[in-house]
Amino acid sequence: MTDVRLTAWVRGHVQGVGFRWWTRARALELGLAGWARNMPDRRVEVVAEGSQASCVRLLELLRSGDAPGRVDGVVERWSEAKEGLAGFVER
Repeated sequence: MTDVRLTAWVRGHVQGVGFRWWTRARALELGLAGWARNMPDRRVEVVAEGSQASCVRLLELLRSGDAPGRVDGVVERWSEAKEGLAGFVER
């Protein structure tokens, strides 16, 4: 099975509420590598690599309403994994 890369931009009240920490914890539970970082426009960018099933599940969790803060929307982009990522970090 080929790994994929999910890039998701999450908008809403997602900075300063533990959202990146929560995302990191979910990604590690799913065995994903990548990062979550605050962007200047108040969104959070999430980049995750791993199995497609795990990336789809992370995307579902981001949209679930269970994350800290308030998620108003998530835009995603799918691509081939670039490899070389280890662990999942907050940037």
